[in-house]
Amino acid sequence: MIITVFEVSGDEREELDRLSREVPVTLRLQNCNLNEETVDLAEGSDAVSTLGRSTLSRAVLLKLHAMGIGYVSTRTIGFDHIDLEAARELGIRVCHASYPAEAVADFTVMLMLMVLRHYKPAMWRQNVNDFSLNGLMGSSLKSQTVGVVGTGNIGAAVIRSLSGFGCRILAYNLFEVESLKPYTEFVKLEDIFRECDIITFHVPSTLETYHIVNRRSLGTMKDGVILINTARGDLMDIDAITEGIETRKIGALAMDVFENEQGIYHADRKNDILKNKDMVYLRQFPNVVLTQHMAFYTRQSIISMVDTGIQGLLDMSSGVATKLEL
Repeated sequence: MIITVFEVSGDEREELDRLSREVPVTLRLQNCNLNEETVDLAEGSDAVSTLGRSTLSRAVLLKLHAMGIGYVSTRTIGFDHIDLEAARELGIRVCHASYPAEAVADFTVMLMLMVLRHYKPAMWRQNVNDFSLNGLMGSSLKSQTVGVVGTGNIGAAVIRSLSGFGCRILAYNLFEVESLKPYTEFVKLEDIFRECDIITFHVPSTLETYHIVNRRSLGTMKDGVILINTARGDLMDIDAITEGIETRKIGALAMDVFENEQGIYHADRKNDILKNKDMVYLRQFPNVVLTQHMAFYTRQSIISMVDTGIQGLLDMSSGVATKLEL
């Protein structure tokens, strides 16, 4: 099988080289994104693999189909850069990747601790030799009621990690998970919003979850609520979130993802003018922590995403069922 691998990053090459030696596959590595300008590089392949900065529009998929390419994988969990409806119409099979849930779960808990202990302003002060403590008094995680919205693999890992801190944990999911009941109480989403001091989100981007945090839902939350988002940027209505920070309705905000982050995150933009005014404005606040979509970014995750991204193509082409097919 010949696979053209787009968006190859330096941290993937070692694992891709290993696969090319040990798996019956020919990998053609490309550093560029897959789009209408670069799609011709896939000529002669049986399949293509990308990361999240590629755009697999209907036009790109039509060209892949015309080349006889029937399989696509994205080495990411997210797949909103792929026109799945067009892929189905064309008979192109698509799969995504997976990585250990602990990567994002660890990062989520870290963000909670950072905002509870005011690490961002403390770091600012230390950089200018200001070692004062005024305004830096924090709170313990044990004293908080934490709401976990979404109890899939990552949400479940967050719950298990939080259980060691001794905090009260409430969870919302479309269905209750029996194995998590020793650690959490499953409640309605409205109860999460009303009762929790910290709310962390671990749901996919769908029509139902789009802007799940908005002016109305914020109005039902506690004053000073702490919001954590390591899932998808469009879960948050940025206008409402910004207003919540300005009015102190939101006590702290930590986000590893941001709506319309494409073209900014995962790139060196230090000499550029950022074209996301909301991002630039929000990051100034001492109680707002923004990170560059890096919660997943561990060595173990990179290996897993490469392996599942390539193996998924092999499975689909050989007729093996894969739960990662979309």
